[in-house]
Formats: sequence, C-alpha cells, structure tokens
Amino acid sequence: MFHTSKMESFSGFSTPLEKARYVLIGVPFDHTSTYRAGSRFAPRAIREASFNIETFSLRTGVDIERVPIHDAGDLHVVDDVTETLRRLSSVVADVISSKKMPVIIGGEHTITLGIVRALPKSVGVVCLDAHGDLRDEYGGGKFSHATVMRRISEVVGTDGVFICGVRALCKEEVEFIEEHKIRHLTPWEMREQSIGKVTQRITEFAEKFDHVYLTIDADVLDPAFAPGVANPEFDGISPQELIQLVSAVARKRMIGFDLVEVCPGYDTGATAVAASRIVFEVIAEAESARKG
Repeated sequence: MFHTSKMESFSGFSTPLEKARYVLIGVPFDHTSTYRAGSRFAPRAIREASFNIETFSLRTGVDIERVPIHDAGDLHVVDDVTETLRRLSSVVADVISSKKMPVIIGGEHTITLGIVRALPKSVGVVCLDAHGDLRDEYGGGKFSHATVMRRISEVVGTDGVFICGVRALCKEEVEFIEEHKIRHLTPWEMREQSIGKVTQRITEFAEKFDHVYLTIDADVLDPAFAPGVANPEFDGISPQELIQLVSAVARKRMIGFDLVEVCPGYDTGATAVAASRIVFEVIAEAESARKG
C-alpha cells in the first residue's frame, strides 16, 4: 500500500494498519532548505524522543498508548522535489481512501504541498508558521519551503488559507497578503486579542469547509522553546499558545496534519521532544473530538 521503509515505531508501539485510525509517515526530505539544513533527520529524532515521553494527555484525558496509530515508516524520497511530492501525494491519497488520518513528520515545509494535493475538495488549511512562505519563486524555483503556502493557495484558493504566528515576511509576501486578503495573525495580534478570540477565529474559518488540514512549522514557536529549527525567528508563540491553537483545529473536522522543519543537529534534543509532544497532543485532541 505504501512506498515506505519500516523502522522503530513512534512511541514504541504500532497498531496493525487495518485496525488503525491514524497513520504516521516520516518524510526525510530537505532538498530545498537554504539556511540550516538537517530536517531530513527529524523523523528519526522525533521518533526517538517519543520513546521517553509519557503517553497520557492531561489536557484531554486520552492515553495515546490506547489510540490505534500505525507507524508506516519513512517515505522513499529522492532529490527531485517534484517526484518526492508526487510520491507523498500517492501515499496520502491511499491513507485518506482507507478512511484513516495521515500524520506526517517532515522534513522541510515543501512536503505539505504534496499532502494538500491529495486531500478532498472543500478543505481549509491552517498553517502555524513564523514565515508566510508566500513567495512566487525562491532561488529560481517554484517549489520550495519559501513558496509552499503560495502553491497551496493555488490548490485550495487564497480564501482557504489561514496563517497563524507569522512574523517574518518579505515585501512581495506583504503585497500578496494585502491583494488577496490572506487571513493571518502575528504573535502580537494574538496576544492583544486573547487566545480565546484567536481560537474562535480559527473555528469560524474551519466551519466554512468540509475538512480542515493543519500544518505546523516548528519555527512558529519562539526559539527559546524550539531552537532546533531550520529558520528560527525571534518573538514567537509559546507551547501553551500552540497547543490551544491546534486544539481549535483538531476539533473541527481535521482530516490530517503535519509537523515540519525540526533540525535536530542545532540543539541537544529539546526541539525533537517538543515536536513529539505536539504530535501526541494533536492526536489526543482529534481523538477526544471524535469521542465527543
């Protein structure tokens, strides 16, 4: 079914595919990374971190160890971004057609385009990211970590994108946001409005679609909490704010999610631990919402 390589499972256990509700796939790809490469090592590092994290979510009352998650291993990637995205789209389409939720661990943010291409129509994309990733081209190419949300907006429409935590934009991106009225929130706007009002805005956005997809770039967190990322950016959000944001998405017909841009080589493991806990909590929120 999947073009993947098996390895030690996330959290140390894996439900058989046919019984799973969630299918986790690593994508060790960072071919277009421009500042700090190394996110290709993240799937393994995040899995390793997950072995030593307690599986009970105090926020939701869900024990991840009892949630049917199948770890399908890592996607077989190649240096060519177009082919890697095609392979990822094929795998995600298989997961969706099996009525299971894809949980993707990157790798660089470009991979999210391959995922979104495989999703059903009427999907809104909530992106938690320090950067807009809305350039039309970067480094002479149309497909990179700096253009991924621009390409995604071409798939789902500019009204199908909501970027939260953004605080680093070039002039081209500012003009694109203003022209197309891209929904976005900076960390300081989030603090001024209160997290409750922000989650309400996310909920209102999500309700416009049959499904909502969540993509989390680890650099949305302030570097004080997540230093091991590809493009760290000052003045980010806190882990508590992040969990509150993902909770708002996970409870509104979330069809899948990814976590990208962790670079394990740039810290002593703290960011991989944070990423592993975030994956746990998003799944727990989705499971809690499913149970009602």
